[in-house]
Amino acid sequence: MSVLSTLDRENSIASAGYNRWLIPPAALAVHLSIGQVYATSVYKNSLVAHFGTGQTAIGVVFSLAIVMLGLSAAVGGTWVERNGPRKAMLVSAACWSGGFLVGALGIAAGQLWLVYLGYGVLGGIGLGIGYISPVSTLIKWFPDRPGLATGLAIMGFGGGALVASPVSNQLMVFYDPGYDPAVGGSVASGGALVGLFVTLGLGYLALMMVGVLLIRVPAEGWRPAGFDPAAQRSAPMITTAGVSARNAVRTPQFWLLWVVLFTNVTAGIGILEQASPMIQDFFRDGGSTTVSVAAAGGFVGLLSLFNMAGRFGWSSTSDFIGRKPVYMIYLGVGAVLYTLLATVGSSATWLFVVLACLILSFYGGGFATVPAYLRDLFGTYEVGAIHGRLLTAWSAAGVAGPLIVNAFLDAEGEPGTLTQGAYQAPLFTMVGLLVVGFVANALVRPVAERFHEPGVSGAAPTADRTASATAAAAEGRRPRLVLAWTLVSVLLGYGVFRVLLTAAQLFTG
Repeated sequence: MSVLSTLDRENSIASAGYNRWLIPPAALAVHLSIGQVYATSVYKNSLVAHFGTGQTAIGVVFSLAIVMLGLSAAVGGTWVERNGPRKAMLVSAACWSGGFLVGALGIAAGQLWLVYLGYGVLGGIGLGIGYISPVSTLIKWFPDRPGLATGLAIMGFGGGALVASPVSNQLMVFYDPGYDPAVGGSVASGGALVGLFVTLGLGYLALMMVGVLLIRVPAEGWRPAGFDPAAQRSAPMITTAGVSARNAVRTPQFWLLWVVLFTNVTAGIGILEQASPMIQDFFRDGGSTTVSVAAAGGFVGLLSLFNMAGRFGWSSTSDFIGRKPVYMIYLGVGAVLYTLLATVGSSATWLFVVLACLILSFYGGGFATVPAYLRDLFGTYEVGAIHGRLLTAWSAAGVAGPLIVNAFLDAEGEPGTLTQGAYQAPLFTMVGLLVVGFVANALVRPVAERFHEPGVSGAAPTADRTASATAAAAEGRRPRLVLAWTLVSVLLGYGVFRVLLTAAQLFTG
């Protein structure tokens, strides 16, 4: 067997006794890496100074990466399903790491277009392939708890920025001792940026290779010990059939979920993109604000923490109450919270923070729950490819959310002079969007039989190859399990610890 052939789906089937709990840390290793994309603001000003250009020109790097994420996930979804998660994760690692290295070359040569090509295009392809690569595998390993499984992995995407932000600052200080992230206006040198990009590129390659080595697909007929497929088959919103990605986009259910994801993400991004100035403006009186820049930074960190926690908490909850009901919470309760934020959010800092954090937990939960929702409606047959196509809603929302908020705020006045009143129109617009999403979710029904693939099952297998059949083999993999979970837990724990330190300033000043 050649080295390359070991990457094929048929050669990555788990042996008897493979512990399914090795799959979540494999997925987390990838998602913690690609989640760095939300930490690009850490070195944005340094890139602006190095290239002698404006914020908009540098912002294109991030925008390109997000657009390529959506496009590569949509176009490459079927390829990922056909070739399996191991090959897809390796391709993602190569593109993501290569994007940093090409970007480093662009910084060293003073060529911004190389940064666009590297981090934006090549890295963006790595983002999209990496985001969807573990989804269908996790769902097949966890037919009993798909929400928990996908929540664990996609939580890593939210947590990636929590780790990358402090690490990036520390690396820039290491490569440029004159850089001080605590001093406003301080920027890292071009050499420090090159060192940062090379270090991150190689570091993420190593971390993502852990996922490549650990990931397996379950053998045909495998199911977890104690799992009863009959109970799943009796659920009204969970199909026992399989729907291809080609057929899925022809169903009204797919487009209803597209609207659901688009409205939920648009509303959440509206707060995320404006979070720091927003909390300062809400508590502005007579030209000054009671919320310092440092405290506002703590607020942004707290939002990131709730974004991450919501991905796991709400997605896991959906295993018990169902996917459709949990989206009723995201959209219905979310609309109420936005209304409260617009009307009484300025009455107390703690109230503003609580409302915003709950909203961001719904935002994160929406991302993590949608793969399980797709599995319920379309089966496991090509759920990864369907998920990839649905993520075009994310790309659209990434453009629409900031545009809506910024258009309203630009009409109200200059940054640093706005107050709560300036935010009422954009916040009520988000309420309207969430109501549209609520209605779309209410209209979701089981997929009609004419879209089902003949002879394809999208439910959990009924064969009796259970997880308990080879306990001795599983016992031999326990050290690997402990090491894998220790690695991802240490990384996540570090990120959470640093965020809590920063967030404390919100209440202590």
